[in-house]
Amino acid sequence: MKIVVGMSGGVDSSVALILLKNMGFDPIGVSLKLPVWENPKNLLRENICCTKESLETAKKICEKLHVPFYIFDVQQEFKKEVINYFINELKRERTPNPCIICNRYLKFKQLFEFAKKMDIKNVATGHYAKIRLNSKTKKYELLKARDKEKDQSYYLAFLSHKWLKNIYFPLGDIKKKETYQIAKNQDIEHLLSKKESQDFCFVAGKSLNSFLTEKIGRKRGEIVNKHGHVLGEHKGIHFYTIGQRKGLNTPWHSPLYVLQLDLKTNNVVVTDNPDDLLSRTFSVEELNWLSDNPLDKIDVLSVQIRYNSKCIPVEKIIDQDKTIKVILRKPTRAITPGQSAVFYKDDLLLGGGIINEVQS
Repeated sequence: MKIVVGMSGGVDSSVALILLKNMGFDPIGVSLKLPVWENPKNLLRENICCTKESLETAKKICEKLHVPFYIFDVQQEFKKEVINYFINELKRERTPNPCIICNRYLKFKQLFEFAKKMDIKNVATGHYAKIRLNSKTKKYELLKARDKEKDQSYYLAFLSHKWLKNIYFPLGDIKKKETYQIAKNQDIEHLLSKKESQDFCFVAGKSLNSFLTEKIGRKRGEIVNKHGHVLGEHKGIHFYTIGQRKGLNTPWHSPLYVLQLDLKTNNVVVTDNPDDLLSRTFSVEELNWLSDNPLDKIDVLSVQIRYNSKCIPVEKIIDQDKTIKVILRKPTRAITPGQSAVFYKDDLLLGGGIINEVQS
């Protein structure tokens, strides 16, 4: 059976290709050509996911395994779906999550578009996650990977449910160290030192402020504490995020944390008490469900509010038509508007949405 395999030129996608071939699939390797911010201030000269070196590596892996290889140019689509989203969220004083949006509206969408052109139904990537067919409901489900430290299901929460039956994640049942071992056994050790893609691969992290200055500009305002006392000045609240400690540049004697971004006053509100960042209640919008299980009927429900954070037990879910209100069992720190809230029942991913309003 033919299958399109997304190839980044890294160890994970390369091992995914190897495993699929060993499983009897007839794979076709596809690398998506993504853009970067074309500016001398950008320290990232090319997108980590598609440098010339990465594309050449992906090509060599495919040649080694006698697999056809293609490069699919999606630079304009990336700018439209991912970069515009990123900038618009920052303009709303929210903290964007570009990787989740990219997977839903760019990577998987374009891989399926390419597959359709080749008259192929199935797509695979090197993500650490699992898909299974529920024997009772006869529907496909998305689950956490076996390797919980590398699990990437959070980043896949916005995938369309109709895609699941045609997606394969060969790395879902193996540990990262096993991936490395397979790479060594296949004589592709040189991939192990390759830098992995970062969260927003369009621009280098150290160049992000320059990028935001070009795209959004600067709008000076005041840094104030929660009592309104002025502690300093900022160049634009889009340069900050809730819970941030670094880059505040105030003469305050103790560590400060960003508590609120006030769009109306153009103030960055800070606190020296990290407990001020604790919240139990928040609303979630732009919901995407991958399971039919009603959240209010699940006894043990948890939510993940950012990548690499632990799941937090949920006390109650209140349905508010197109949004939901989430009440946690215990307060948690720095729940951030714009970030994604992803809901789980044990290892089963139920769905997710975008965090909107946060209450104390």
